Amino acid sequence: MPKNSFTLSRRRLIQTGAALGGSLLLPGLMNAAWAAGSDKPEQTTIRVGFIPLTDCAPVVMAALKGFDKKYGIRIEPVKEASWASVRDKLVSGELDAAHVLYGLIYGLELGIAGKPQRMANLMTLNNNGQAISLSADLREKGIVDGAGLKKRVAGSAPGTYTFAHTFPTGTHAMWLYYWLAANDIHPFNDVRTVVVPPPQMVMNMMIGNMVGFCVGEPWNARAINDRIGYTATTSQQIWPDHPEKILGTRRDWVEQNPNSARALTAAVLDAARWLDASPENRRETAKVLARRAWLNTKEQYLAPRMLGDYEDGLGNRWQDRHGMRYFGDGEVSWPWHSDGIWFLTQFRRWGLLKHEPDYQALAARINRNDVWREAASAVGGITPPGETLRTSRLMDGTLWDGRDPARYAASFAIKR
Repeated sequence: MPKNSFTLSRRRLIQTGAALGGSLLLPGLMNAAWAAGSDKPEQTTIRVGFIPLTDCAPVVMAALKGFDKKYGIRIEPVKEASWASVRDKLVSGELDAAHVLYGLIYGLELGIAGKPQRMANLMTLNNNGQAISLSADLREKGIVDGAGLKKRVAGSAPGTYTFAHTFPTGTHAMWLYYWLAANDIHPFNDVRTVVVPPPQMVMNMMIGNMVGFCVGEPWNARAINDRIGYTATTSQQIWPDHPEKILGTRRDWVEQNPNSARALTAAVLDAARWLDASPENRRETAKVLARRAWLNTKEQYLAPRMLGDYEDGLGNRWQDRHGMRYFGDGEVSWPWHSDGIWFLTQFRRWGLLKHEPDYQALAARINRNDVWREAASAVGGITPPGETLRTSRLMDGTLWDGRDPARYAASFAIKR
């Protein structure tokens, strides 16, 4: 076959397939079309940073299971030690993209998480799957929930108790602040908060540097297994099916490499669908992620919560209806504008933003639904949601639908 014999554009392939009753629109052929000719990825090796957390699974498995090769690229996962490191390497160009905190990307765009940068969210990597852990010392004092913690904090000098999250504008900071405030504890006036990288949470709690932390798995399960803490609440109890990590990058990288951005999103989206396809795929992933190259932990810390099997370290066990989800028929990974806007409302609530932002314009600029649609088309069998706003009810009964963010941000009794 001549070298250039398969250089039909995507448009010509679709037109030809339609003329023949769709007989050309086979998954393998469609993927080949997206990786050839005018649609060929500009950059074929893509460095994608990740932090050792269970929700890096779509990026890691896209590389290890060969989903990347289907779209003409090679994903090179790069292990990082902290979210600050991910931020710095994304900005410098050492990383092309990353498994990254939703709020970190929005914070960079706004210049409150570092020097202002033009950022892009290609897709959401997961819903749910984080938690707030409290120390065994608090449990021994009879504190087993937020109400008990409130009484303890109220009887102490401000700042006596220290809590950790993972990044100032990150998701874990927002879950921690929201949960504390919902229990009538002001996260800035009543307690002290510090930043600790995820893999260092358990050790820091063990040596007494804090009495609580909010982080992703497997570090909450590890705290229980090591008997140094217990799960006070899961993040899905704060907001069922909340957005968590995203596939983030710089907007200029997308503009310079539109085909590579599409191919990367397609590969990770394909891997996310595989992850949600069966419990066996989750178990296989847990075995892989436990290895030294990835999370460097025990499979027993990973698999149960990946499968929705929870225990809290207080004797309670349950099968979580809102366990970690990676795909959910595409609804998980769709870059919902209302998800990004929610983080903006919390930045405003806690004084990280001094002035009201243009909520809708920011979300529309950062969340690349156009790239997601092209990637979904390349993967095949995925129907994009018809809207960019969704409705959610959080733990305190507040309804979030993204339609009046300024009013929502101002509505909280506890704020800064």
